[in-house]
Amino acid sequence: MHTRTVFVISDGTGITAETFGTALMSQFDITPRFVRLPFVDTVDKAHQALRQINHTAEVEGKKPIVFTTLVSPEAMALLKSQCKGLLMDMFGTFVQPLEDELALKSQHRVGRFSDISQSKEYLGRIEAINYTIAHDDGQTHRDLSGADVILVGVSRSGKTPTSLYLAMQFGLKVANYPLIPEDFERRKLPPALEPIRKKLFGLTIDPQRLSEIRNERRPDSRYASLQNCRYEVAEAEAMMRRAGVPWLSSTHKSIEEISTTVLQLVLPQHLNSGASH
Repeated sequence: MHTRTVFVISDGTGITAETFGTALMSQFDITPRFVRLPFVDTVDKAHQALRQINHTAEVEGKKPIVFTTLVSPEAMALLKSQCKGLLMDMFGTFVQPLEDELALKSQHRVGRFSDISQSKEYLGRIEAINYTIAHDDGQTHRDLSGADVILVGVSRSGKTPTSLYLAMQFGLKVANYPLIPEDFERRKLPPALEPIRKKLFGLTIDPQRLSEIRNERRPDSRYASLQNCRYEVAEAEAMMRRAGVPWLSSTHKSIEEISTTVLQLVLPQHLNSGASH
């Protein structure tokens, strides 16, 4: 059972507000129910959102938490005057002090993606996502040199979700390449990776956890056995050490933590230049 309803209201997608709200709510030992209300870009839609929030307050007997990034003064005035939830105006909290400090008025642009067709950053991100999907799990050797980074590791160690996160959040072209028993027998990196060794970053994982993950996919198989998982992990780590490939364990780390480490160790120029989108 959830212990509090959290509304996220935005005139755009609401993704930014939800991410920020999730980070704040994670500081408390409760189980919130998130309800995202995107594209609230008219007063009419603000009225609809208000009715939903106030109805939830009456039914649950608790104030909903409401995170909003609305820029419409009319919509915000409506919420501030009639909302029965705890209203957290993220733009008002952060934009007003910045306007005062910078002695500038913000653009108060409605919808972060309103001019997306003209955005080179966005188009570059789409290209990066397409590249990353095409180069998932060693599907192709074509244009590996065009990758910003190549993730290596045993199957199910977290390469694919990390690759997609780096592509979507940072616009990076990421290939990921599994290390398989044939590589361990040769005791060398796959031939396709040798010329671009400097772009490699390795992921490893606790064998017990790997066995659990693989058993969900292929129960009671040799592939998922703890003995095989111990063998593959040990061989992969030894190979990465010999090849001088930096690596970390994904066992207790989030995708965000892994991605930050990749940026710091392999792509510091992206991190320092503020390349996130």
